[in-house]
Amino acid sequence: MSSPVRVRFAPSPTGYLHLGSARAALFNWLAARHMGGAFLLRIEDTDLDRSKPELIEVIYEGLRWLGLDWDEEPIHQSDRNDAHQAAVESLLASGHAYWSSPVAEADRENFGGRAYDPADRDRDLGPGEGRAVRFKVPETGATSWVDLIRGEISVEHEHIEDFVIRRADGSPTFFIANVTDDAFMEITHVIRGEDLINVTPKYLLLREALGIEGRPEFAHMPLIVNEQRKKLSKRRDDVSLMDYRDRGFLPEAMVNYLSMLGWGPSDGVEVRLNPLDLTDGFPPMFRIEDVSSSPAFFDVKKLLFINGEHLRALSPKEFSARSMPYIEAADWFERYSADPGAPARLAAILPEVQTRVETLSEVPGYVDFIFMEEPEIDEKSWNKAMVADAAGWLDKVIEAAAQWPWEAAELHERFMALAEELGANRRKFQAPVRVALTGRSVGPPLFESMVVMGRDEVLRRLRSARAELGG
Repeated sequence: MSSPVRVRFAPSPTGYLHLGSARAALFNWLAARHMGGAFLLRIEDTDLDRSKPELIEVIYEGLRWLGLDWDEEPIHQSDRNDAHQAAVESLLASGHAYWSSPVAEADRENFGGRAYDPADRDRDLGPGEGRAVRFKVPETGATSWVDLIRGEISVEHEHIEDFVIRRADGSPTFFIANVTDDAFMEITHVIRGEDLINVTPKYLLLREALGIEGRPEFAHMPLIVNEQRKKLSKRRDDVSLMDYRDRGFLPEAMVNYLSMLGWGPSDGVEVRLNPLDLTDGFPPMFRIEDVSSSPAFFDVKKLLFINGEHLRALSPKEFSARSMPYIEAADWFERYSADPGAPARLAAILPEVQTRVETLSEVPGYVDFIFMEEPEIDEKSWNKAMVADAAGWLDKVIEAAAQWPWEAAELHERFMALAEELGANRRKFQAPVRVALTGRSVGPPLFESMVVMGRDEVLRRLRSARAELGG
């Protein structure tokens, strides 16, 4: 189409924002920005029983979190009911639609399994109890289009049943609302999931019957599948976008990953950029024609890896700011808030944490031991670390640490020298000290942690652990 590019994201506010919907929004946004067009938002809220105002806000919240901005005021489909009804009336008047009575389920085998009697096409029934309006699909021929992702697609009309465009309760269906609103919004490219391919012939037939000039370009994106190569399902998969936000994924990492679900640069080299950067991100290189038609595997492990890379690319100040909401939600935050020295200790340890975590929600668990009155002891770690020699080792460390210079490199050197003097394995020698101080066997570097905690607190915890061992 020669008119300016206009694409739309048209979610239904009947639940959370699905990962597949988020990917659809992103690909539409990228395509619009790549082609210098407009990215529009339409809320398809005609299902009054399931559509809730708060769920509309969930859509806005998810798009804003991803950083996707839209170019005009959002269209609410429920506000356009008069236009949808007018389109139905127009099709009835032109003979492209007809009133149809429902067929009882027990009788459907007499009508080829249909929920209607095809003979209603010629009965001129008019409105009545339980009757719906159906579109009169041509009995011969086919509807074809060239999909930007999948090439030429053609569907014989004999495989398309006469579909409902106005329900018995008077409400318009998705088909008529979708076509009418796309024409009203002057949409030039319809970019959506492959599960809607079967809708496209109906869309084009309706558009032609309504006398709408031209047709948009279509691009049907591949489905997103799980490890079993099954379509992502809310019943068995974690598919809510905002759940990933709550788990501590960065929006730029999520966008980076979603953008590669079905698409990649032509040279095949994965990039770690801010995909929304109009100068150095994906839009300059994104072409909807380069999207694969094969299913896209949603690999949580790869998402974690990418998120970790984005976390490590943050400045220390930004990493701290992004971590704070998760720290503020920790059960020890009240004690942290009451300690004037706590922010400085947190700032000192966070650079060590930044190199280790894959999500922001892991941060509190890496630093909690510093701010709790007593560390939470992991029993398995304790039992593994507190070997027969542990009590004697702790005695020696307590005695020596009281005199050691309190700097990480010095602590490391003195500690290892003491282990060698005692003939102890260095790794095993560290284990009782680490568990005594942190409660577990993994965490930030031991000697940097000791510096942050301070000599007095380190000695207090070592003595407490030694007393627990007895003997």
